[in-house]
Amino acid sequence: MMRRKTNQRAAIQEVFRDNDRPLSVEEVLQAGRKAVETLNQATVYRNLKMLTEEGWLKKINTPELGVLYEVAGKKHHHHFQCRSCDRVYEVEGCAFADDRRSLCGLPPGFVAESHEIFLFGICASCRLSA
Repeated sequence: MMRRKTNQRAAIQEVFRDNDRPLSVEEVLQAGRKAVETLNQATVYRNLKMLTEEGWLKKINTPELGVLYEVAGKKHHHHFQCRSCDRVYEVEGCAFADDRRSLCGLPPGFVAESHEIFLFGICASCRLSA
């Protein structure tokens, strides 16, 4: 089925391009309303689902904030959550990328297929404003 491109979807995609970090539904809604005042939560959910199914977005299941979304197709990376502003940032690189077999001292016979690491602390902006 061919999906038509809408102003709402274009605004949502632009929100992700402008922010370049994982975003919550609420963050997408608030930023998207700057471009399309009539944007509502149901439309955001519907478009996030479509963009995820199409492979443009990827769901991130965070330990504390629930589901966030980020643009798909990036190199493997991890995430940092600021305890002050609750924003989640991408962290490049991976200490485990070179040897999956020794990942975290797995028991013999186990093979790790993937992993996700969340770091927690205070982001630079919050640290400077404190």
